[in-house]
Amino acid sequence: MDKAVVDPAMRAKFGKVAVLLGGTSAERDVSLMSGGAVLEALRAAGVDAHGFDPAEFDLHILKEQGYDRAFIALHGRGGEDGTVQGMLELLKIPYTGSGVMASALAMDKWRTKMVWAACGLPTPRYAILNADTDWDAVVADLGLPIFVKPVHEGSSMGATKVTEPAQLKAAWELAARFDDLVIAEEFISGAELTAPFLHDRALPLIRIEAPGGNYDYQNKYFTDDTRYLCPCGLPAAQEQALQALIMQSARVLGCRGWGRADLILTEDGRPYLLEMNTSPGMTGHSLVPMAARVAGMDFTQLCLAILEDARLG
Repeated sequence: MDKAVVDPAMRAKFGKVAVLLGGTSAERDVSLMSGGAVLEALRAAGVDAHGFDPAEFDLHILKEQGYDRAFIALHGRGGEDGTVQGMLELLKIPYTGSGVMASALAMDKWRTKMVWAACGLPTPRYAILNADTDWDAVVADLGLPIFVKPVHEGSSMGATKVTEPAQLKAAWELAARFDDLVIAEEFISGAELTAPFLHDRALPLIRIEAPGGNYDYQNKYFTDDTRYLCPCGLPAAQEQALQALIMQSARVLGCRGWGRADLILTEDGRPYLLEMNTSPGMTGHSLVPMAARVAGMDFTQLCLAILEDARLG
């Protein structure tokens, strides 16, 4: 990549671009993969792009080194939660993806669900867990299975599918290693779908079929056994209705640029929103590039489209 040739037209359009990757969150390894893929694509297209790891360099150096835009390929806290976005606002460097408020809100699974519920959007019932939780009462209320996960982590970090009442406390203890806030969510049986969006339109939906129905960290990034079906196989009218729901779920959170929402579709056709990702993965197993391909856009075109929308405010 060091020998990549900068296209004068790309330099004039985008200037000097920092691809922010790595960082300090539990999702650092995935971010390095995402950022590496984005950096390679941008440089192959002639963009004057450079990798920048906030774990190794202070962000204020971006201004000193003359960067004009930032492509955020960071995942998790310290990159996807509004903190980096706020710093880039202060530096007046346009950046990809959602702004400060939407990034912070979408990173918080609990408050995201509260906003969706307040706006009448469907999302599974939940409970916040802590050391004083009445475990039996949670099981009685939500039923089994229950998904337990950290409120502020992604990529299924610290997440557990609880199938027996005795497992609930241990699941909380695991999630609490990653976050002070832990959420338990009722299990909704149905097809697991994800819906990426780019700018103001939803991309084709993807149906996810993971081994044993367990779409965990390993099955997301490091196995070839998970099946991804795109087109997802739904009737066109039903897929369009779900895409409209996804765009509504993004708008009420204030999301922009690009992102991905996850949902469950029950056998009788009821959707349930799970969470919103404002800086989704861009690895070889990632879902936004997969949907973009079905929509007629290759990986390089996708990266350029995301970068073109970089902005402040």
